[in-house]
Amino acid sequence: MESSFPGDGEGTPSRASEHKRGGWITFPFMLATVACMTLGIGGWTNNLIVYMIEEFNVESIDAVQIWNIVNGSTIMFTLLGAIIADSFLGNFAVLWISSVISFLGIILLLLGSTIDTMRPPPCVVTSPSTKCITASKLQFAGLYVGMGLASVAGAQRVISPLGADQFDKPKHQVTFFNWIIFSMYVAYCVTATVIIYVENDVSWGLGFGLSAGATVVGLAILFSGCRFYRYVKPKGSPFLGLARVVVAAIRKRNVSVPIRSEDYYRGADDRGTIAATTLTGFKCLNRAAVKAEGDTKPDGSIAKPWKLCTMRQVEDLKIVIRLVPLWSTGILLSTPLAIQASLFVLQALTMDRRLGPHFTVPAASMLIFLLIFTPLTIIFLDRLLYPAWQKLTGRFPPPLQRVGIGHVVVALSMVVSALVESKRLKEARKHRSMSVFWLVPQLALIGIGEGFQLPGNSTLFYQEFPAELKSTGTALVSLFVGLAYYVSVLLVSVVRRSTRWLPNDINDGRMDNLYWLVFGLAAVNFVFYLVCAWLYKYRGLARVAAENY
Repeated sequence: MESSFPGDGEGTPSRASEHKRGGWITFPFMLATVACMTLGIGGWTNNLIVYMIEEFNVESIDAVQIWNIVNGSTIMFTLLGAIIADSFLGNFAVLWISSVISFLGIILLLLGSTIDTMRPPPCVVTSPSTKCITASKLQFAGLYVGMGLASVAGAQRVISPLGADQFDKPKHQVTFFNWIIFSMYVAYCVTATVIIYVENDVSWGLGFGLSAGATVVGLAILFSGCRFYRYVKPKGSPFLGLARVVVAAIRKRNVSVPIRSEDYYRGADDRGTIAATTLTGFKCLNRAAVKAEGDTKPDGSIAKPWKLCTMRQVEDLKIVIRLVPLWSTGILLSTPLAIQASLFVLQALTMDRRLGPHFTVPAASMLIFLLIFTPLTIIFLDRLLYPAWQKLTGRFPPPLQRVGIGHVVVALSMVVSALVESKRLKEARKHRSMSVFWLVPQLALIGIGEGFQLPGNSTLFYQEFPAELKSTGTALVSLFVGLAYYVSVLLVSVVRRSTRWLPNDINDGRMDNLYWLVFGLAAVNFVFYLVCAWLYKYRGLARVAAENY
């Protein structure tokens, strides 16, 4: 087998050696790498709200807003990493480079938690008030730079398309996606229990140190499997081809759309033969593939790439356009997750967290219930419900149906959240504390909803996107989650300015009204999703259903 270092455009192995690579032998390396890198990022993000409140004296709602921005930015790096991977470096190079940068950010957070001069002194409790010193600009700069560098870990999500590239059958790719998500959530469970406990009850420095160590171990495992991976070499920016279609269609806007297929430029496929395809819908874009005098060279190649495109490029852009409405529904689908994942910490801090006479549950550790129910749902669906569905109907449940169920469950979680918060407020105003485990049902419902929609959306966008945009298609799932965090920041900001629902002391507010508002948005979004799903026609997945299931 020809060896090559996969850091430069994924290497250039021969066709024979490349054919032998990939397959299930790569699965343990991918799964272990995902687990370790998830431990790395979850170890510092999951307890970040408490860290900012306790160590940097940040007010509670402000800490929630910063946390949402950090999570949104982390996920934005997912898309950026995918674009760079598809266009220039390849998935493997983006994966290890982003891991190194993230490691440096975690180290900076570790130093901030252990060096006294890098954070403000603790608050002094004096009856009847508490005196806190705000962190200096330099101290905040160290915190923000550390979080910014560590957020680059979002680009590690390119491991999903990297792993999917190891398998030839779409059915195996679907199974891989399910297990990758399962591995991520199991690792997050460890961070929500073990690492958060270490940070709260032992030391923040040790907790961040465990995160840094997990990142290093993940890199070691990733590199140890290099000789088994199949590397897909990037072919330049696929977005350039899509942009050319738009420009060419505009430049030829006065050209009549011909009926004969011979008048369109087909181009050649990877084997050099004439590419076969048909043009569908969006006829205004078809003009980009209409051949005109001077558009081609004597050998048949394109002479003016910004005036003539292949039929395949035109169809690729149409595929992306058709998927945009479905993708947009994912933003408000994930907004309840973003709202819930941040505000439940503030709720938990005000509730009775005692578990026996000697142990207090860390507030952020309640996230464990969301993280447990997501992988349990994925296992139940992948091993029991979906196979049973296939035996009864003769086909695998389509991803749009799975995502639709996720919409319903997530919306219901907001109803439960509002009812529980209303009860908590009544008890708090009577100077009584509810058990923190009242938060379990709403977190469990969010987890079940994620178990339906995350694998469903990953499958949909990976299989339906053009071949050159597979990494970007997968990253779009993470992108709408990232945008949901920004939407939650905007929503909380508007609510704080226009109402009294979210004061610094949430016992004086009406967080339940915010939950009802989010439920209303989710309900309207679900109706829009139903319309989009009804209008959408499967393309890549039609072939998958016919050949592989």
